[in-house]
Amino acid sequence: MEKIRDAILSGDVAAVGGLDVPDHYRAVTVHADEVEMFAGLATADKDPRKSLHVEDVATPELGPGEALVAVMASAINYNTVWTSIFEPLDTFAFLRRYGKTSELAKRHDLPYHVVGSDLAGVVLRTGPGVGAWKPGDEVVAHCLSVELEHPDGHNDTMLDPEQRIWGFETNFGGLAELALVKSNQLMPKPAHLTWEEAASPGLVNSTAYRQLVSRNGAGMKQGDTVLIWGASGGLGSYATQFALNGGATPVCVVSSPEKAEICRRMGAELIIDRTAEDYRFWSDENTQNPREWKRFGARIRELTGGDDPDIVFEHPGRETFGASVYVAKRGGTIVTCASTSGFMHQYDNRYLWMHLKSIIGSHFANYREASEANRLIAKGKIHPTLSKVYPLEETGQATYDVHRNAHQGKVGVLCLAPAEGLGVRDEEKRAKHIKAINTFRGV
Repeated sequence: MEKIRDAILSGDVAAVGGLDVPDHYRAVTVHADEVEMFAGLATADKDPRKSLHVEDVATPELGPGEALVAVMASAINYNTVWTSIFEPLDTFAFLRRYGKTSELAKRHDLPYHVVGSDLAGVVLRTGPGVGAWKPGDEVVAHCLSVELEHPDGHNDTMLDPEQRIWGFETNFGGLAELALVKSNQLMPKPAHLTWEEAASPGLVNSTAYRQLVSRNGAGMKQGDTVLIWGASGGLGSYATQFALNGGATPVCVVSSPEKAEICRRMGAELIIDRTAEDYRFWSDENTQNPREWKRFGARIRELTGGDDPDIVFEHPGRETFGASVYVAKRGGTIVTCASTSGFMHQYDNRYLWMHLKSIIGSHFANYREASEANRLIAKGKIHPTLSKVYPLEETGQATYDVHRNAHQGKVGVLCLAPAEGLGVRDEEKRAKHIKAINTFRGV
């Protein structure tokens, strides 16, 4: 691995293909024999630092249509939190199910799971049938893994019955020195970004693009009012940028003055600090409070000059969903994914049915949507929201930060990269956008 890293750092990426592939590498894993380690604990008390291991694992066999990537940097997503605390179920169930689908897929059914759904790095090897990529190519990866052997996936690959999220529902993910991906997960690394910056948008940027911009999601248009929950977070920070770039008006919901300031730095003007304004959408654990929905809706109209949201960008889930359905305009759209505060949503159907509103479920993105989202990053239209970077050895702490919501934007992880700030190929473009690139740094 040292020779591979040194070749990449020296800029001699063409030499990478001539180097030997090591038979093992360091990776962040969870173990199948530890899935009960948090039994009886509340979700908030489950500690990823105890379940995530950094250890040597065997390099997987490279199959047809696949690529082995030397990972310079990766990032933490909420699916790594779920994996690390074994909620809502342990991910070994995904690996067992995948392993039954083919002889090649059996490689993924192991007593350990290499996690992570983001990467930036260099192609090390490609398998038979790969023509679009070669060793030495600098890449990022999106996390959609599909087989496309069924007709349902050929209009929208997210509808493929064998659609999975790499590094969550498959093994050999990106929080490691090497990663195994399908070649159609690869996209060019934006040349003006460092390794850690380039690794951080992947999952959340693509997810926000499909959820908000794509015709498969809300289909945002110019002039729309968009309510964005967690507007300074991993998903919300990209939704805010897409709204601003697309001629929409974001109404950013945050939970602190510091988060409000981040939104202002991105260019948003309409901001609700839900903590300062003390919205309590639940009277108790089982009872929602419609009076608070109404107070929240009135505040939105106060900010917008009387407009209700055309689109509500939903991802907290249980805690906010009743309010989201209520405040959306007549004929408006609530587009939802993730449900980080709980998967069981409750809302008053009268406000959906009688006001002709729509709920759209959105999950990650197809290859075209991920490519479009990455292209906007490469063109400097959308920017990384990286706030902090950890070394691979401290991935447990990085995941713990995200679990506690003690972060802004995205938290990065250095894998083979020995330090931050490496990998920039277009200094001129970087200089042009440096202020926006650094919006979240150190927050």
